[in-house]
Amino acid sequence: MDIICLPTEMTSWSNRMIAKGKSIALAPTMGYFHKGHLSLMKMAAEKADAVVVSLFVNPIQFGPNEDFERYPRDLERDAELARQEHVDVLFAPEQEAMYPQRPKTKVVVEELTAGLCGAARPGHFAGVTTVVAKLFNIVKPGMAVFGQKDFQQLSVIRQMVRDLNWDIEIIGHPIVREEDGLAMSSRNIYLSPDERQKALCLHKAIQLAQKKVRQQGVNEVSALLQEVRTFLGSFVGVDIEYVSIVDSDGLAEQNTVDQHSVLAMAVRVGKTRLIDNAFLFEN
Repeated sequence: MDIICLPTEMTSWSNRMIAKGKSIALAPTMGYFHKGHLSLMKMAAEKADAVVVSLFVNPIQFGPNEDFERYPRDLERDAELARQEHVDVLFAPEQEAMYPQRPKTKVVVEELTAGLCGAARPGHFAGVTTVVAKLFNIVKPGMAVFGQKDFQQLSVIRQMVRDLNWDIEIIGHPIVREEDGLAMSSRNIYLSPDERQKALCLHKAIQLAQKKVRQQGVNEVSALLQEVRTFLGSFVGVDIEYVSIVDSDGLAEQNTVDQHSVLAMAVRVGKTRLIDNAFLFEN
């Protein structure tokens, strides 16, 4: 596995692969790999001749009071894990290489970014779409794999690719969970043992909502949301940021549950912000 730190060197590598007729799959990450990240790498390897994993903690998607400085980082550990997955290139640029000066250009996707995480994190998705656009231009992948835990992000990236006519296939990977149901996240490392148990409220809330829909036939969104909020509110130390049921295509809030309905949630457990989501019907 090669570790490349300069965007120009990354592009040169990709150009050589493309000249040989090789397909490239990109798995964009911010590092501190867990089994969810490794699953993205496996899926990428199944679909392309060469796999590039980007590792970059992107400063422009973090707000002023968020966890950019303390976001977990361990390049040596991550490199070994990527090597075990037979990744071809770990692209790990320094901040100065990606942003040699304050960027004057941003890629902004409207409407889809207004609600859910976008409502509480102004500017976040402009930071995401801008860095992903840069990665697409640097790596030149034919496909890119993103986890569905960040459901809004996946929808926004797909919209950006459609709107800008990029010839890149965007592939969503199902959420990878711990045995007890907690969605895997690099931020889980922040949780104390007690908070780790409280964090299971998200998965339990999903199970509650799915049971109401699938077994009891409840389809009124307002009633479901009230049940979920009441359930989450019963956990001391868990603060709800949002609970929404949205259409999986356009992320519009719904009144009635259908086959496209996604329950999306964000909470703070102690100081740690966690998100989770799931289709309410089978998917």
